Amino acid sequence: MVVVSCEVCYRHSSSCIVVGLAFPCSLRLAISSSIISGKMEKDGIKECYFGGGEGDEDGYDAIVVGSGYGGSVAACRLAMAGIKVCLLEKGRKWEAQDFPTNTLKLLSRVRFENKSLGFGVGPNNALFQIHTEHDSLAATACGLGGGSLVNAGVMLPTPVRARRNPKWPKEWESDWKACEASASSMLNIQSVPVKFSNAKIMEKLAGDDFNETSSLKLSINFDVEEQAAAHYKKPKDLGSCMACGNCLAGCPYNAKNSTDKNYLFSAVKAGCTIKTDCQVQYVVKNPNNTNIQGKRARRWLVFLNETDYLTSDFVILSAGVFGTADILFRSQIRGLKLSGRLGEGFSCNGNNAAYLAGCTAPLGAYGLGKKHFSSIPFQERPGPAISSSYTSSLGFTIQSTVLPTAYPYLIFKGVSTYGWPTGFWFLHGLIDKLKHSFGIKSSQAMVLNVMGYDESDGKITFEKNTDKISFSPPNDPLLPRKINAFQKLTNKLGGILFMSRYRSTSVHLLGGCNASSDHFVGVCNSNGQVFNTKSPSSVHSGLYVCDASLIPCSIGVNPCLTVTATSEHVSRGLVQDVINTYVGLEGKCFIDEKDKKLGSILSWKLEGRSRCDVRFKEVMRGHIGGMPCVAHLKLKMNAKTSKDFDQKSLIVGKSHPLLRGIVGGYLEFNAVERDKLHIIDGEVDLCEVDIRTPYAQFMHYRLLLAASSGSRYILEGKKVMNPFLLGLYGWKESTTLQVTFKKVKKNSPSEEMVNLKGELHISTIALLRSLISMEGNNKVKFVWLLLQSVFRTYILQKPRGNFMGFTPLELLDRSYPCSTLHEIRTEDGFVIGCRQWKIKKADSWRFEGEKNPYPVLLINGYSTESYRLPTEPTDLVRALLDKGHETWLLQARLHPLNSSNSFTIEDIGRFDIPAAIDKILKLNEKSMKVHVVAHCVGGLAIHIAIMGGHVSATRIASLSCTNSSMFFKLTRSSTFKMWLPLIPITMMILGKNTILPILKTTKAYSNKKLLKSIARFIPRYERCICDECEVFSGIFGNTFWHDNITSTIHLWMNKKSLPRLPMAAFPHLRKICNKGFIVDSKGNNSYLIHPERMGLPTLYISGGRTLLVTPKTSFLGNKYMKLHHPSFRHERVVVEGFGHSDLLIGEESCNKVFPHILSHMGLAEKEENLEEYGKEKKCFDGNDGFEDGKWVLGGWVSPLFTVWFLLFLLALGVMVKRS
Repeated sequence: MVVVSCEVCYRHSSSCIVVGLAFPCSLRLAISSSIISGKMEKDGIKECYFGGGEGDEDGYDAIVVGSGYGGSVAACRLAMAGIKVCLLEKGRKWEAQDFPTNTLKLLSRVRFENKSLGFGVGPNNALFQIHTEHDSLAATACGLGGGSLVNAGVMLPTPVRARRNPKWPKEWESDWKACEASASSMLNIQSVPVKFSNAKIMEKLAGDDFNETSSLKLSINFDVEEQAAAHYKKPKDLGSCMACGNCLAGCPYNAKNSTDKNYLFSAVKAGCTIKTDCQVQYVVKNPNNTNIQGKRARRWLVFLNETDYLTSDFVILSAGVFGTADILFRSQIRGLKLSGRLGEGFSCNGNNAAYLAGCTAPLGAYGLGKKHFSSIPFQERPGPAISSSYTSSLGFTIQSTVLPTAYPYLIFKGVSTYGWPTGFWFLHGLIDKLKHSFGIKSSQAMVLNVMGYDESDGKITFEKNTDKISFSPPNDPLLPRKINAFQKLTNKLGGILFMSRYRSTSVHLLGGCNASSDHFVGVCNSNGQVFNTKSPSSVHSGLYVCDASLIPCSIGVNPCLTVTATSEHVSRGLVQDVINTYVGLEGKCFIDEKDKKLGSILSWKLEGRSRCDVRFKEVMRGHIGGMPCVAHLKLKMNAKTSKDFDQKSLIVGKSHPLLRGIVGGYLEFNAVERDKLHIIDGEVDLCEVDIRTPYAQFMHYRLLLAASSGSRYILEGKKVMNPFLLGLYGWKESTTLQVTFKKVKKNSPSEEMVNLKGELHISTIALLRSLISMEGNNKVKFVWLLLQSVFRTYILQKPRGNFMGFTPLELLDRSYPCSTLHEIRTEDGFVIGCRQWKIKKADSWRFEGEKNPYPVLLINGYSTESYRLPTEPTDLVRALLDKGHETWLLQARLHPLNSSNSFTIEDIGRFDIPAAIDKILKLNEKSMKVHVVAHCVGGLAIHIAIMGGHVSATRIASLSCTNSSMFFKLTRSSTFKMWLPLIPITMMILGKNTILPILKTTKAYSNKKLLKSIARFIPRYERCICDECEVFSGIFGNTFWHDNITSTIHLWMNKKSLPRLPMAAFPHLRKICNKGFIVDSKGNNSYLIHPERMGLPTLYISGGRTLLVTPKTSFLGNKYMKLHHPSFRHERVVVEGFGHSDLLIGEESCNKVFPHILSHMGLAEKEENLEEYGKEKKCFDGNDGFEDGKWVLGGWVSPLFTVWFLLFLLALGVMVKRS
């Protein structure tokens, strides 16, 4: 081997070995320069809630999972190339003094997994992991260094027979020798300097049937040979072999060259961060392309549990055969597309074991304690665990093994074995144990380890019901020959042969993620890249496997050197892939090595003890789209960023960090997906505030769900908590999650879309369980903050958020189409207004050759403007103009600008509307018709006009009404309120002047101030910081949902559009509300008795999120028209999510409401001469439960409160009358 010194870094580097991994030093430094200088974009998708090491928030360039012969190599090569890398290890860091030296300590460091029992015994991160299943046993190791901590350290070159196997990737052969040389150099493998007792015995017994392996070397420091490579740097406390024979329990003298002494040691020196006690569960592709700063996000999310994750561009899975397969299976059920061959091709390397005891020959195969060193010379000690190896012509290799002092010998003498020859062999273990207890010298014994070539047809599977992997071993055609060889050795040595009760007993696991040419044969390509099933050879960018899982066949000997060489080969392509991704082959720049930072080794478990987050579970049940659904959530509320939470955060309405967090877990929604829907990205804010509803508190959940089919869904839900009646409905609101469930589009035209709505509830018992499950140092503070926020919402009723964000008045008005205001004198002598918008000449070319559309008359509700919205980018006036309709807006006698002091709704229908229609038709052709669009009270008035005979239906092309018809059905509580004499008392307080000033700045008399004060005091479902809005909603109730309208329209409506409110028509309105349909001013049914006058097309629109008028209004009106005039088109639409006036002034009205009106007009004009039955439509999912007004949970006010309030108003009225 030739070693050169890099002229740039002035040191001997393994990355500069000519015959090893010859990574170009300039490229290594080029990528280092780019990373350290910050030129590369490497930000995570959001604040990383997993804390600990520096750089977690930005994520990593590469994350390596596992630290054995695969992960340590990848971490070392990446770190030495200047790449920001983090290695995650499930186990702990083991020091020499931590390894078990007696049976009790060893048993405390073992975990048994038995599928038959259905559970495991022992610590999850135990040093020894024993897996038993039916007739198979597999043993693995867990700790920083992986299997290298407790194996025999045997390093044998890969046999030619294995490399000639058809499954062996041919691409590996091009640099196999170089990779083996590099691995041998880093592991500092050495020959055994002394032939120890058991090796001598095996040499005598071998005979002609076995050939001794001359190339046997161990990764153990005997401190006899010179170091194989001058570049090799070892830890200062590295010791030399004491020949104690305790290798298989972990070297207590720090003499073993496990990977933490070489590869990982070099990786940390090069800047690698290592996190121990950190088990990776699964990996998913980052659902976001950019992070919160707008920069490129990392490609992968590496989850440590369901709420903690790290971000990385490259993920290298090196968790061992079982660990890597487990991670990929868990990732697969979360939507990662993987080969169907995952778990197949599993091999146990033909591994079996036997225990030979009761021999008279001096085997010396029991481990020694430190107290015996002084009395036994080095060459007479047991030696390393394996110091000789013999290959049989029958096709397998056999090795004698020293059993450590800590191993429970009795297990090998009848508990997990059976004896040969038959007889009283089961008593041997007890007798030998008694001898050992009384200080009598025990009989000689040793372990026989055999390896061969199995069929590599075993399989690893994932049990979804237990959430664990299981395995079935491969067929082993050589097993009878191995048993026969064991028996021959026993006959020569004497004693009792204890054979394992398991058909397969293996410590050399291979395969499961086999390397191959395409995903039809294996899971990865020869470079370790994981296949994507989109095409035969496509891969998941940045996802690698680098451990024994790649090897597709048995090796026949100890596979440690083979696995390390494979990892060296994979690391070559991996580093080159990183270089190509970040810099490009032509990018070259240099840095000084002294600028590089040392890495670190941290325990995530220790970090977790000081974390300030709060974790708890939450189970919610309910129905989505009428189908049962159960949500099992795991919430992590985080206070790590509390330093960023100050008074300014309170001002802008940002909730405390401890009330914000991330969500993991899964949903059971079998109607959509048969398997569980796992949450791969979830967020929650338990005190979210909308600036439009500062008095309300929202518990907002947003979950990205992944299915095993590859589909992804979004579940978004809110618990809406409004300060209505001092929290009377607080319990229901805080335990009910209103959800929407949507499928994420994949741009596939054949894909069926899912868009469902429903509710999930948490029961009292489930809530108590959540409180019991709560963990974290800040759980008391969390509960206190949550109760504090609820108390503020329901009891104190203090608004949250920044209220200074409204647009100033001078900036409200946008450019608006020119109009003409016509003054019209009605039949009773009152002057009304009617604003006209004509079609622009520039736009008239679009309608040439076509019949001119009919003009449209817009009739507002009670005083408020719903059609002309100058602050918004669109409204119904502009939508009609765009369609070529000349548009007229009626300013009737209830309009704030020309309001009357004494009128009824009947006056509007009798005088104002006929006068306006006459004016429109006078200015146009006499034969023309008029479309009418009316809202609320305006809808009542137009029905009075037509059914009262004041306007002929032949002059109306179509009628569209929002939240009104000839019927007027309110919520139950609103109806009760109207039944009470509140309006007569109000009119008595007003006196002769029935016009109430609304603007806060307007001067008013004491009686009107009193009335406004009473209005402010009346409870309503949504409160507002705007005084005018509070007064108006106190009089009418909430007329819109604040979250449906913009802040600009809200400000314009309350500060400019409604300076005063004429209340003269309230007595008539009360009579209509009490009757439930239109009546005259005396309360007589003078209109419904004339259905023959309503021969015209109609459209009735209701809001599905009831505030005042229920959808029953449009339902009855539509049925009435279909019954009496079936020859006309009659439509009904219930628009989900809208209340009352927000049907016309809402931010989404142009998309969800206006199209229905425009379509109805167009169809009416085309079909005015056709007789066609109407058609009913619905735009909401679910039942007609909206008709009961369940969203407002009882309307404005409870009956008890209303009675009390009525007595209060009566007293005030008497006082005013006397004064």
